[in-house]
Amino acid sequence: MANPPLESLRLDKWLWAARFYKTRKLAADAVDGGKVHVNKQRTKPSKEIRIGTELSISKDAYRWEITIVALSSQRRPAKEAVLLYQESPESHAKRQAQIQLEREQKILFAGIDESHRPNKKERRLIHRFKEG
Repeated sequence: MANPPLESLRLDKWLWAARFYKTRKLAADAVDGGKVHVNKQRTKPSKEIRIGTELSISKDAYRWEITIVALSSQRRPAKEAVLLYQESPESHAKRQAQIQLEREQKILFAGIDESHRPNKKERRLIHRFKEG
């Protein structure tokens, strides 16, 4: 027998099912910490959300502005999870620009390794250079 379509769902459960967080506990902690806003207001993890609800999610250095288009209480593959929401074009463009900037910075600083210690050969060269 098929399950009837959901009318509402807990926010933490939807965030977990949509693959924004690995566990419901992490999703609930993010909501409690003010990282997730529902219709531009702070909320609780137990908030019942419906289709059409607008979410603002801050995770790591990224921010998503999304509208819920489907509800699912089960965690599905990533290809199906992206069908649960629609991201605003401005949010997507801003996030992609930020990702591109991080890639460029990573390439720029790729040759610099502050944790590198000289090996024996490099130490000998340093000593020779210092001694003249």
